[in-house]
Amino acid sequence: MSIFYSCETNVEEETVAIEVCDDEISFSSDIKPIIDNNCIRCHGGSGNQAPDLTTFENISNNANRVRREVVNRTMPLGGSLSNNEIELIRCWIDNGALNN
Repeated sequence: MSIFYSCETNVEEETVAIEVCDDEISFSSDIKPIIDNNCIRCHGGSGNQAPDLTTFENISNNANRVRREVVNRTMPLGGSLSNNEIELIRCWIDNGALNN
């Protein structure tokens, strides 16, 4: 007589939350203030750490890098962003990082 046990009943299913991004996120009123308050002290241009995040063009050109570092919570060094700020940045970039 053989008895077989299955582990499948003990496996927890991973639920993935699907975040819906607001199309109304504005670079000038939502994203730029977050960058200015949390990133510019280190990424403020000449003589600071790369990338320079002082202009829309520089932020846009580094959008994927910014997204990765913010979502992974590796930036900003010595500080932290709220979950809402992280979601605003993530959504703005996922929506095309528009200059709006």
